[in-house]
Amino acid sequence: MLPARYRMTRSAEFSATVSRGVRCAQPDLVVHLACDVEDVTGPRIGLVVAKSVGNAVVRHRVSRRLRHVAYAVIDDLTPEHRLVIRALPGAADASSSRLGEQLDRAVSRAKPRAGACR
Repeated sequence: MLPARYRMTRSAEFSATVSRGVRCAQPDLVVHLACDVEDVTGPRIGLVVAKSVGNAVVRHRVSRRLRHVAYAVIDDLTPEHRLVIRALPGAADASSSRLGEQLDRAVSRAKPRAGACR
């Protein structure tokens, strides 16, 4: 489970990360990674699971899986990093291990392009 201190809660954080961050696409998800040097409270992670993924039951299942695999990525991020994970419709049928592999691949590809945070 993703601890509360690592979760994005404000709409402004989501918008800033998506608009200023580096985008990296995978078959079942899209990752937006940005640095926020003003706020160094720890890496923040947000999830976007739209209705195109499925009904409420499917969306909640995908959200739980993404929160679980996002916890493993926290150690790879610096306190300035902001990460938004957007689930694509294929995420509904993807296993947790597949989502984890795609998230790891996307973050490792996006980090060098996002630049140094410090």
